[in-house]
Amino acid sequence: MAEHSNTTHTEVPADGHKAVFPPFDSSKFEAQLVWLALTFIILYVVISRMALPRIGEVLEERQDRIQRDMDEANRLKEETDKAIANYEEALATARKKANGIAEETRAKLKAEIDAEQQAVEDKINKKAESAENRIAKAKEEAFGEVSKIAQATTATIVEKLVGTKPSDQDIEQALK
Repeated sequence: MAEHSNTTHTEVPADGHKAVFPPFDSSKFEAQLVWLALTFIILYVVISRMALPRIGEVLEERQDRIQRDMDEANRLKEETDKAIANYEEALATARKKANGIAEETRAKLKAEIDAEQQAVEDKINKKAESAENRIAKAKEEAFGEVSKIAQATTATIVEKLVGTKPSDQDIEQALK
């Protein structure tokens, strides 16, 4: 019986040469180049006829989509710019209108204040005139009373000094 060992053996062909890994076998190199060229040509034809047109379509579709998106973005930007311009115009108009309303309100309030001020001044002037009239009347009355008091006092003094009571006409002439 033969003993079996656990070691691996490389098989040796019957002609006694060691077997070579087929891609590295120089006797089959020309055949491998032919198959390589044939496989490359077939792969090139398949890719150029099937895969490349599809890839081209995908790239073209993507380019078209990008262009559409860019056109849409430009359109939206123009709309936004128009909306901003309209907003700014409306805002400027509103500010002008607000300033106009404020000026109008100021003018109206100033007119009302001036009218009220004039009414108050007129009322004060009337009261002052009335007060001046009362003062003049009181002054006149006071001077009238002073005159009577002066006549009475003069009559009393003359009577005490002279001994006789003078007439009212003599006293009035003496005081004037």
